[in-house]
Amino acid sequence: MARSSARHQAACCVWSVRPASGSCMPDALEQRLIGELTTPVDPGVVAFADALARACPVLPLGVLFYGSLLRKADPDGILDFYIITENAAGFAGGLVARTGNLVLPPNVRYSEFRHDGRVLRAKIAVLSQAQFEARTRLGALDTTIWARFCQPVRLVWVRDPQSADAILLLIAGCVTTAACWTALLGDVSMTALEFWQTLFAHTYASELRVEKKGRGNSILEGQEARYAALLTLGWARGHLQFSAHGDRLEPVIHEELRRKATRRWALIQTSGRPRNVARLLKAAFTFENGASYLAWKIQRHTGFDMQLSPFESRHPLVMLPRLLWRARGLLGRSKA
Repeated sequence: MARSSARHQAACCVWSVRPASGSCMPDALEQRLIGELTTPVDPGVVAFADALARACPVLPLGVLFYGSLLRKADPDGILDFYIITENAAGFAGGLVARTGNLVLPPNVRYSEFRHDGRVLRAKIAVLSQAQFEARTRLGALDTTIWARFCQPVRLVWVRDPQSADAILLLIAGCVTTAACWTALLGDVSMTALEFWQTLFAHTYASELRVEKKGRGNSILEGQEARYAALLTLGWARGHLQFSAHGDRLEPVIHEELRRKATRRWALIQTSGRPRNVARLLKAAFTFENGASYLAWKIQRHTGFDMQLSPFESRHPLVMLPRLLWRARGLLGRSKA
C-alpha cells in the first residue's frame, strides 16, 4: 500500500488515505490539503492544542486550528480550535454537557493558556468523527462545518497516522461539498472567485451571525489562487463535469437539479437560524468558562477589567444578573 509522508510540527504524520475511488494514492485534492494541514504555525498554538488534547477524557483523533487568527495573526485575538473525538466517550464535562454535545453539537468552551510569557486565548468546539462527517455531506442541513473547513485549516495535533488519514478525508469532504454547492447556487458561467463569493453570501445568510455585509468576500482576499484551485479539484472529486472559457467556468448542471438545489437551500436557510438560536440557548448551560470569555470580550472592547471572583467564574448563570449589571455600569462610565 503506497504512502505519502508529510512533516508536522508536533509529529510526523504518515498519510495513507484511500479515496472513495479505491485508488491507493491520495487524489489531487487530498495532496493539496496535506500541504495545507501540515503548514507550520506559531509554536504556542501547537503547545496549546497539545494541552487541550491531553486534557480530554480519551485522546482525540486530532485538533484543528482555523479561523480569523489563522488568516491574520493577532496577539490579542482569540484562537479557534475544533477537537475531533473518536466517539462520544471523548466528550468532557458533566451529564448535561455531554448530552448537549450529543443532541445539539458542538459544545463550545473558552480557555486560556500561557506560553513563553504570553497568554493565548481560544474558543474550543468538540465534535465526534461521526458528527463531523455527517456535516460534510452535500445533503446536510447544517452548513457550519463544511462552510468553515473548506477554508484554510491546520492539523496542529494528531493522535496517530490513521487519525491523520481520517481527518484528511473529513476536510476533503468539506471542500468537495462546498465546491459542489458553488455550482448549484451560482450562475451558469462565472469566474472561480464569483462562484465562491456566491457561496459564502448564501452560507452567511443562512446562519445567525453578527457580521458585516460582504464578510464572506474578506475570506477570499489574498487566497484567490487557493480557492480557484480547490474549486476545480472539488468538482473533479465530486464527479462534476465543467468547461472553461478563459477565466470563466461552466459546470454541467441540469435545470432540474438546479431547481432541486434551490428548494434544498431554502430548507437549509429556514432551518439554519433556529438551529443556531437553539445552540446559543444551549450554550447558556454548557459554555464552559463563559463568564471569563465575557469578561475578556468586555476588556478587549472597552478596556475595563471586570475582575471576576472565583465564584463568579464557576457559576456564571447564578451570577449573571450581577455580571450584567456590572458590565452595564462599566459601559456607562466608558461613555461618560
